[in-house]
Amino acid sequence: MDVKLITTPAAAPNAWDQIAVMGKLGDLSDTQYRTLLALSAMLELLVDKGILSREELEQKAAQLEAGDAEPLRAISALFDPME
Repeated sequence: MDVKLITTPAAAPNAWDQIAVMGKLGDLSDTQYRTLLALSAMLELLVDKGILSREELEQKAAQLEAGDAEPLRAISALFDPME
């Protein structure tokens, strides 16, 4: 009878590596929030100053989404792997 030892693959991350990755994901979420906040502020300023209208922003967003949604889904998957 052969006895085989059960071992984890060398490439399998240990618990501390997994914790470090989760910490980095938490930092990413904070960074993503701050980026979205800055972008929202810039868009509001552009609308307030009359440089862009909300309708123009909505039309452009719809155009970009309809034209090439696959890269948008790929980027979303990076930030929300549950989708």
